[in-house]
Amino acid sequence: MSMFRGLSAFPITPADADGRVDTEALGRMVTRLAAAEVDSIGLLGSTGTYAYLSREERGRAVAAAAEAAAGRIPLVVGIGALRTDTVMALARDAERAGADALLLAPVSYTPLTPAEVFEHFRATAAATGLPICIYNNPGTTHFSFDLPLLQRLADLPGIAAVKMPLPADIPLAEDLARLRAPLPESFSIGYSGDWGCSEALLAGADAWFSVIGGLMPEATLQLARAASSGNRVETARIEARFAPIWDLFRIFGSLRVVYAIAGLMGLIRADPPRPILPLEGQDLDRVAAALEHLAAAGPVA
Repeated sequence: MSMFRGLSAFPITPADADGRVDTEALGRMVTRLAAAEVDSIGLLGSTGTYAYLSREERGRAVAAAAEAAAGRIPLVVGIGALRTDTVMALARDAERAGADALLLAPVSYTPLTPAEVFEHFRATAAATGLPICIYNNPGTTHFSFDLPLLQRLADLPGIAAVKMPLPADIPLAEDLARLRAPLPESFSIGYSGDWGCSEALLAGADAWFSVIGGLMPEATLQLARAASSGNRVETARIEARFAPIWDLFRIFGSLRVVYAIAGLMGLIRADPPRPILPLEGQDLDRVAAALEHLAAAGPVA
């Protein structure tokens, strides 16, 4: 099983107002993803609201997801937290519960230096036998990995991949090329930011870490497969179906939108963790219209 290749689908983590995970609902979502044969399942990423859950609830989520995946699809588990000792404990918890790989963002309150982030990853990698993907998400962590730091981390045993944001100031193909040249050939480079990830796959990225894939695995797989095979015509056709959803992701943030989509599809009945508020009224109507646009071109699953 390849841990950091192809489409990695990130489901939401349904929980009640007290932050207790609905493991039955989560299991159903993971079972859908495994049945669709996504390339991996990204549990407890930003879409999975890892930062809003206690260590105990994260453990319950991993156990439920591992049982539902039943070894059919690699399970990549987010372990980001403020303290290094907490991250190390979360890594061990996830490994014991059945995770296949880990995703680590350098969560912080006090801004971190590159040396501090390096030691954070070094200590975590030494605490687990699972491969780790670097989560470069400056929009939430306020830390951006530069190339020298990525090179140092890629030399550590167990650090196997990076999840990159879409570049803001250079073309994606150029961004990928600048990463490819100095990093090890075996080191996987993937992107998040659903509206730009078909372009990333067309350019030769190894992975698409997908928010929408956690809810609509089959339609998202169609897009990922078209882009990975270099079929630009088919990629553009499928992209047009998703375009209204991408617009809403940019306007409201993908987390609010996928919670609304999950409710409209009847998959779960849960709100995002407070203080995040669910979309309502005309905003929810816009989500419903985007779903109708996508469905008009064929079934969505």
